[in-house]
Amino acid sequence: MTPENRLAELGLTLPNPPAAAGSYVPTVRTGNLLFCAGTIAVFNGQPTHVGQVGREQTVETARQAAEVCVLNTLANIRAAVGSLTRVKQIVMVNGFVNAVDGFTESPAVINGASDLLVKVFGDAGRHARAAVAVNGLPRGSTAEIQVVVELTA
Repeated sequence: MTPENRLAELGLTLPNPPAAAGSYVPTVRTGNLLFCAGTIAVFNGQPTHVGQVGREQTVETARQAAEVCVLNTLANIRAAVGSLTRVKQIVMVNGFVNAVDGFTESPAVINGASDLLVKVFGDAGRHARAAVAVNGLPRGSTAEIQVVVELTA
C-alpha cells in the first residue's frame, strides 16, 4: 500500500504545498536527503491551531496541530519529488510547541507528528526527534515541524 493510499485510508487529504513565507525554499535536496523547512498548523493557507498550549490550546489540540504540520510537510515532499513513494526513511523530526512558560509536555504534543508519520510510512516513518517548547511561532501557530527525509535513489 502506498503512503498516499494510507492517507486516504486514514481519511486525510494533503493540502496544497505551502509556499515559503520568507527568504527560503520549502525543501532542499542534497544527494538522497531532502531537508524540509518548518511547516506550521495551516491548511491551504488557513490557520487551524493558533495560540499557546496551556492557554488557548490543550495538549490534545496541539497534537492535532502537529498532525496538520506533517500534512503540510508531506505536501512539500510530494511537490519536490513527485510522489511519497520516493520516501525511503523519515530520518529526523524537529518539533516546536508554542507553549506557556514551564510547559514540559512537548514530547506528547509532537507525538501527533511522529505517530502520523509511522501510520503513513510504517517502519520507514520511525525517526530521531527533538521536541521543544517555545514562547512563540510564526503566525501564532501552536506547532511547527521540520523534517529530514532519505529518498530512494
